[in-house]
Amino acid sequence: MVIHEGEGESMHSVSRTIAGICLILGPALQAISTFYWTDRYQGITAGTLIVVATTCWLVGLVAVYRIVEPRVPRYAAIALPVAIYGCVGGASFGLQGMHEELFNVSHTEAVRLIQQHPAAAYVTFWFAGPAFPLSLFVLGVVLTRIRAVPRPIGVLLFVSAIAFPISRVPREIAIAHLADFALLVPFAYLGARIALGHPVLTPAPDRSTAALPDSPMSTRQ
Repeated sequence: MVIHEGEGESMHSVSRTIAGICLILGPALQAISTFYWTDRYQGITAGTLIVVATTCWLVGLVAVYRIVEPRVPRYAAIALPVAIYGCVGGASFGLQGMHEELFNVSHTEAVRLIQQHPAAAYVTFWFAGPAFPLSLFVLGVVLTRIRAVPRPIGVLLFVSAIAFPISRVPREIAIAHLADFALLVPFAYLGARIALGHPVLTPAPDRSTAALPDSPMSTRQ
């Protein structure tokens, strides 16, 4: 069964269901992971949850970019690789948290050690990490502009995208909980619509046939 419910929204029902669920599970598992932070470092359990959450993020976000591609093709072509790179960066931070606990290394010491390899640090962490919230911020702006989500949902998405790195850099658990919840709400909304087969995009106006009320085209039959 293939669902055709909006401009460019052609996706098998099973694919939509899985993508929608993953779009909810990604931020949900990410939010749960912060409850396992210990002394401001992630550890094995949180790191594992982040790796699983990243997998869900990838599946869900690919579906979102696929849905919006007909409306904003250039944006989708550029934004998807950036989002994937950001998700890989998120998984890298999860693995780092696991290694910190496995080898009994503090987060501060782990950062100091990775800085001894600047090229690897920038490619794996310092560039990839910010790519994730940056891609979400722009996605929130675009989804609001093309009316894929209500304005309050779009605003919450790009505000939470700003709050996400603010909570991660100092590793403040309370701030992280708030940022994660704020990020979960818009993606739960979007994921539910996708999973249930509801149209995401509003129909675009047909500029080729539209006419002004007082133009000759409006009265000509």
